Amino acid sequence: MRLAALTRAYRRRAPGEPRAIGYLYILPAVIVYAVFLLYPFGQSVWLSFVHWDGLTVATPAGFDNYRALFTDASLRAPFLHALLLLVFYAALPVAIGLLLAAVMSRARVRGMTFFRTVLFLPQVLALIVVGVAWRSILAPDGLLNDALRAVGLGGLARPWLGDYTWALPAVGVVGTWVGTGLCMVLFLAGAQRIPRELYEAARMDGAGPLREFRTVTLPGLRPQIAVALTLTIVAGLRNFDLIYITTSGGPGNATSVPAYEVYHRAFETNQVGSAAAVGVALTVLIFVLTVTVSRLVEGRRA
Repeated sequence: MRLAALTRAYRRRAPGEPRAIGYLYILPAVIVYAVFLLYPFGQSVWLSFVHWDGLTVATPAGFDNYRALFTDASLRAPFLHALLLLVFYAALPVAIGLLLAAVMSRARVRGMTFFRTVLFLPQVLALIVVGVAWRSILAPDGLLNDALRAVGLGGLARPWLGDYTWALPAVGVVGTWVGTGLCMVLFLAGAQRIPRELYEAARMDGAGPLREFRTVTLPGLRPQIAVALTLTIVAGLRNFDLIYITTSGGPGNATSVPAYEVYHRAFETNQVGSAAAVGVALTVLIFVLTVTVSRLVEGRRA
């Protein structure tokens, strides 16, 4: 009787009105999300408040592991490196992708499909493969140094991944190469949705290519820019594969980033509590930056 009464109550509701049964449809996904993400994250938060080497009994640490993030230079450096890499992983791919999309949407380029496929190819490759390939290119006897010597610029040749000054920018260039194709494809798809009438009106008003890009293309691509920034920021901050394959955080800790520092401290130096604190701080940083980007875009839309 109770089931029949509930059924009649649901049928009397207006079409489209939220129904409690909808939560049953998402319950399996919520359970999987909680078991494989929320619970491990909760464990990481707990571990961040203890000193533990992974074998012996853990001892309370209070906020020592988090305090070390600000006082220990070896823990501050990975976060500074990650923020610097965002220039290569987020800012440059978005800027280059916008430039390429603007050129391709304005002018007819022969073989554009092939060109677009080639630029998007790094997104298809596993980052392990990308890292191995670029490690070979940037090696002291690699393709880049051979090319510099061939054109008489041998003085510029150097062990790019072993140089304290150039190792981090070298890894950043690899990130730019990987992310540019994704941004370009996103912007090209968005540019096709911009009404042609807006471009025609801008040209009738005497707008040149730069003004047309600033007043028509850029505002029309705002949602795609938000998506591209979110994806590239997350990829840049959680970067582990490329660092592990190309430099392993070296030389010294010149290319160490938070994700690699978590691995290094947890599995190589047995500082599990410190590694957990770095991981939690990285999660919070990613969340803050992505929410900020989304809020800025939504604010401008309004």
